[in-house]
Amino acid sequence: MKNAVYAQSGGVTSVINASAYGTLVAALESKEIDRVFAGINGVKGILNEDLYDLTEEARSEIDRIPYTPGAVFGSCRTKIDSDEDFEKLFKVFDAHSIRYFFYNGGNDSMDTAHKISKKAKEIGYELQVVGIPKTVDNDLLETDHCPGYGSAARFTAISIMEATRDLKSMYSDSTKVFIMESMGRNSGWLAASGSLASTDRFHGPQIILLPEVPFMEDSFIAKVEEVVKKEGYCSIVASEALKRPDGSFISTAGYYDSFGNVQLGKIGQYLEKIIRDALKCKVHVALPDYLQRSSRHVASLIDWQEAVEVGALAVREAIRGESEVMISINRLRSKPYLKEYTTVALELIANGTKDLPVEFISEDGFYVTDEFRSYALPLIQGEAPNLYLNGLPMYENLQKIRARKLL
Repeated sequence: MKNAVYAQSGGVTSVINASAYGTLVAALESKEIDRVFAGINGVKGILNEDLYDLTEEARSEIDRIPYTPGAVFGSCRTKIDSDEDFEKLFKVFDAHSIRYFFYNGGNDSMDTAHKISKKAKEIGYELQVVGIPKTVDNDLLETDHCPGYGSAARFTAISIMEATRDLKSMYSDSTKVFIMESMGRNSGWLAASGSLASTDRFHGPQIILLPEVPFMEDSFIAKVEEVVKKEGYCSIVASEALKRPDGSFISTAGYYDSFGNVQLGKIGQYLEKIIRDALKCKVHVALPDYLQRSSRHVASLIDWQEAVEVGALAVREAIRGESEVMISINRLRSKPYLKEYTTVALELIANGTKDLPVEFISEDGFYVTDEFRSYALPLIQGEAPNLYLNGLPMYENLQKIRARKLL
């Protein structure tokens, strides 16, 4: 018997469940796979032998998975390092005849998948390991972009477009500066997507602050003052990961996850204070936070479709014998948008970070170039379908049958 297990890891996206759907349906329909499980709360659940058996789930409910936000089977930030962890993991794999492992996540998740694959080879355990890319940060190496990014970028562009119109309506005797704080752990891809709002004739933000550009307070204040004097108001998108010239983060919450990543946040409040102190004007700050990454109702159709496809392709490649790889998206052209899927070795991706390239950043460092907009615009196209009842979205209602524990 050859069974498969799927697990989700790290921060969710609005289309992570679309990848779950693509993976699960492909696995359930495969003649090479007998039963299909999902780890409850990612690899953490597998370690504890907490699994859902999806083989008997109603297909009608499985078909609702891609319309659902969050991580339908739960997620985690669990790091596997110790011999004890690997021993527990492979005991569970062996007890449940797991021969295919599909891990859906970002940089750290690909590192986990890589370690599991290497350990399987080391102990002689038959296991195909395939990573499925996911992150709103869009910072995975060896892929043009990541499922999850397009939808978060679409949310960011729409939000700052609408907020800027609000600001323009009220600036004469109210708020002069609006700041939208953007997610993006180490790179400025998501903050940069605010520039896509400039397709509107009232345009979006006049300033975008990126972690790739060292933050200089005097230059920033001078830029804000210049914009306010010229246009009467200033709309800003600021990455949560802004750094000082010495490379240290400006604003953190002071604690770390198991992979050593510091919790970022409150950069908007920092910027608000220095602007108020310097320019004596009213400043408003918005923190989309979870809304930015999980707003399924405005997900990009392109992003949603690609999320399904990378999941299904992970199964196809595993059955063909591929292992220790991640599904990668290779762009062929931007207009019209064409791409192909390939596989890339996990060791080339694990723990790496893809920064926003220099050619995507404006010369003064306060905006992005047309090259970036040409890159990002295809990824936000179309509206992913939604199911509604009484004006509200309908989501999955899986039975979530737990697999019987064998250990």
